[in-house]
Amino acid sequence: MSLNACAAIVEKGDPDRFLAVMSAPVAARARLFPLFAFNLEVARAPWMTREAPIAEIRLQWWRDAVAEIAAGKTPRAHDVVRPLADVMTTCGLPAATMDALILARRWDIYREPFANEAAFAAHIEATGGGLMWLAVKALGAADQDEAPARAAGRALALANWFRAIPALEAAGAQPLVDGRPAAVAQLAEAGLADLAQARAAGMGRALYPALRTAWLAQTVLRQAATNPARVAQGSLGLSEFGRRARLLALSATGRW
Repeated sequence: MSLNACAAIVEKGDPDRFLAVMSAPVAARARLFPLFAFNLEVARAPWMTREAPIAEIRLQWWRDAVAEIAAGKTPRAHDVVRPLADVMTTCGLPAATMDALILARRWDIYREPFANEAAFAAHIEATGGGLMWLAVKALGAADQDEAPARAAGRALALANWFRAIPALEAAGAQPLVDGRPAAVAQLAEAGLADLAQARAAGMGRALYPALRTAWLAQTVLRQAATNPARVAQGSLGLSEFGRRARLLALSATGRW
């Protein structure tokens, strides 16, 4: 079953997000797993080859698949595309947001330094803010939820980016415009401000299964803000026990 395939992709490629979605009602899982599996398939496409033209073709394949769904064409025979088409069509997900997410992943092909802080922010917005907006919209979010949802997504994307920096640098990328400790701390503080903004907006509880995917963002961003050296050390995050305890507490209290 394609939905099971989507869940398996998320479980393997993004276990933190998988645990968060598994804490959600079954109906929410059916909408979130295809979306997050799509995100993973797009994110890993540039890393499957060292040949830039081939990586470009892989990303274009996903752009074409999304465009075909938006145009009402029969979805491609693919374990992720078919359930994604159901979610896109049923929930009216904006194809432009999905296309922006795909295009942002071209950075992973060439891994060139970001031109400036604005370029880095745009990347975080497209990959994180856009994904969270798609996720809450899949659960019935209203237009006024877009700004706070995107803020939550940016915070999560930044936290994940910090955690990925050692691997990105090992692959020859320059993931930050300014890697000095003070600059890293400032970025982390901005992420925490985004998270606070999102929580203060009071989005409806029906959206919490999507928002709860940011369950580790506050912890990681606080660690980066107070001790930026942990970013380069790759020591951000919680122990396995701490992770599961935090998610259990959030789920039990109905928070995100």
